[in-house]
Amino acid sequence: MTIRILIADDEALLRMAFSTVLDAQPDMAPVGEAADGGQAVRLAGELRPDVVLMDVRMPGTDGIEATRQVVRTSPSTRVLILTTFDLDEYAFAGLRAGASGFLLKNTRPEELLTAIRDVAAGDAVVSPRITRRLLEKLRPHIPDGRTAERDERLGRLSAREHEVLLQVGRGLSNTEIAAALHLAEATVKSHLGRILHKLELRDRTQAVIFTYESRLIHPA
Repeated sequence: MTIRILIADDEALLRMAFSTVLDAQPDMAPVGEAADGGQAVRLAGELRPDVVLMDVRMPGTDGIEATRQVVRTSPSTRVLILTTFDLDEYAFAGLRAGASGFLLKNTRPEELLTAIRDVAAGDAVVSPRITRRLLEKLRPHIPDGRTAERDERLGRLSAREHEVLLQVGRGLSNTEIAAALHLAEATVKSHLGRILHKLELRDRTQAVIFTYESRLIHPA
C-alpha cells in the first residue's frame, strides 16, 4: 500500500526537502503541498491523504486549528505535527486537537519515515520522553487530584482494560504491555481498540492525555 502524504509548511525549501525524501520511498507518495493551514484543510478535503505533515506555526490558520479541522472533516486522515522546538507551547495543543504524533523538524530522515508509517498504520508517535516533557509543562494546568472529578467514561472499562490503559499512559508499547501483563501482543491490541472505542478517543496519543487529565497517572 502506498502512503499518500500532504506536506503543510510555510517554508518552501522545507516542503521541497520533505517531498524529496518521501518521493524516494517505494511505499510513499507526496500528493500535495500547502503553505498555510487554510490551504492544508482544503487540500486534505480534496486529496484525502493518509497522513498530513503539519507545521505548527503558519500564517493565517495555524497548524493547531488546521489539525482540528482536518480531523473533523477528514476522519480517515492522520496528522503528524512538526515543530522546531522540543517544548513548543503549541505541540500539546496540537495533540489535543487530534494529531496522531509529534515530531521535531530536525529529526533524522529514517525516524521521520518510520513515524509516517506508524501513524498511517494507526499508531501514535509520541515518545515517552517527549510525552513526559510535554505533560511536565502542562502540569500546572492539570487539576489537583483532590478536586478533579472522576471521568464517568472510566466506568465503561473492564478491569483488564483499565490495566492496559494505565500502561499506555506510562508510555509503554504494545510489546512492553504484553510482557508486563503476561498477555499476547494481539490481545493487547484488541484491548486498546476497545478502550479507544469506549472512551471515545481517536488514538493512542489521546489515550495518554486522557490518563493524565483524568488523574489516573500523576506527573512526577
